[in-house]
Amino acid sequence: MKKPETVAALTDLGRVRLSKSFFMRDMLYSEVAMMHGLINVPDDPDLAIAAGTRLCEDLLEPLQDQWGPIAIRSAYRSCEVNSLCNEMQRAGKAGYSCASNEANYAKHIWDRRDADGFMGATACIVVPSYWDANHETGSWQGLARWIHENLPYSSLYFFPKYWAFNISGHENPERRIDSYVEPKGRFLP
Repeated sequence: MKKPETVAALTDLGRVRLSKSFFMRDMLYSEVAMMHGLINVPDDPDLAIAAGTRLCEDLLEPLQDQWGPIAIRSAYRSCEVNSLCNEMQRAGKAGYSCASNEANYAKHIWDRRDADGFMGATACIVVPSYWDANHETGSWQGLARWIHENLPYSSLYFFPKYWAFNISGHENPERRIDSYVEPKGRFLP
């Protein structure tokens, strides 16, 4: 599939089903792109679809099967969107938090392989039912441990708001969990 350059082509890309519950359209929304008038579409749709399919089938579907519906906060980012977000973050603008493009290849930038040639994908998600049942106890670690024991993730990174977290799938997984939520830092391994 070529990079979409028409509404019809973008519609076709958005209708690609990545798993039983998720479509590519679910993964393309970006607040940064919306605020800056950018189009968040992959240069290599086939690679983005392959990486997104693995993320959805191997990680998001099993999470949803266990915990109920999940909310996708951020998933795929084009190089243009990610680069702008990273520049704004480096300039100290509030609300922007993107690593460099190179650091995000095979993570949020699904249509680029990492420096070692591996494919991967990341989505920032919230598991509302887990938050609702556990936020008063502060126990985000139970969800992290369940994922660690049950899913083939590469990395997890937890954030304070609703315990949103980046979940990454990768052909060469790290199996690493970190957090900005107390206790901050490395959780596993």
